[in-house]
Amino acid sequence: MTQVTKHRPATPKQAARRSSPVDKALDAELFKALSDPTRLNLLACLAKCGRACSVTEVAECCSVDFSVVSRHLGILADAGVLEARKDGRTMFYQVQFERLCGSLRSLADAFEGCCPSGSCCGNSCKGNC
Repeated sequence: MTQVTKHRPATPKQAARRSSPVDKALDAELFKALSDPTRLNLLACLAKCGRACSVTEVAECCSVDFSVVSRHLGILADAGVLEARKDGRTMFYQVQFERLCGSLRSLADAFEGCCPSGSCCGNSCKGNC
């Protein structure tokens, strides 16, 4: 019986030429949207609230001007983190929990799959990068 093992690339340059689940799971727009402390604060407020909130309500979470809050929420919505809904002249934003959790879970699974057996993930290591 022959055991098939995947050959790991010897250099980062060789690794960059390979396609893996990590490449597909890394979403630059998501990370750009989450890279600002104010946006993280607004996301946390919306997540803890657990419902759609108006920009005015969300602006009460921090000491940032209403227009800045609106712009930050728009960036989070464009990245797929928030769902935006307009009712008359009022914009409401709500966390897209399923999508956000799915993206982060896929990324975690992809990185876990890259771990050399037993070095970082314990028994759940797949070693298939």
